[in-house]
Amino acid sequence: VQLQASGGGLVQAGGSLRLACAVSGSTGSTFRIDDMAWYRQAPGKQRELVASISSSGSTTYADSVKGRFTISRDNAKKTVYLQMNRLKPEDTAVYLCNADVLDFQASGTVVAGKYWGQGTQVTVSS
Repeated sequence: VQLQASGGGLVQAGGSLRLACAVSGSTGSTFRIDDMAWYRQAPGKQRELVASISSSGSTTYADSVKGRFTISRDNAKKTVYLQMNRLKPEDTAVYLCNADVLDFQASGTVVAGKYWGQGTQVTVSS
């Protein structure tokens, strides 16, 4: 299982960006995606949860992004999105996507795992 994040970049304060993270598996693999989330990590700071979304669409947000960020998912495309509006310089960080995945292996074994994307840089200038 692999997660590929995209959409980061440089934007002025007050601007918007949309991040996307697609989940894929090896050819012929079967898996189910449960919770998906976006985290961020700024230099010198701990990684923090930005937003999460369950398989049924329930969402949670960090207080610092409520009202500005929206997490969504397209289950058919196995992709989670993060729409970021009214960006602030303090939103500058590497953003990482995360997914809880059940891997239904050919042997009959079911492996539960938490997978991470490679991270995408978001820089907000003042």
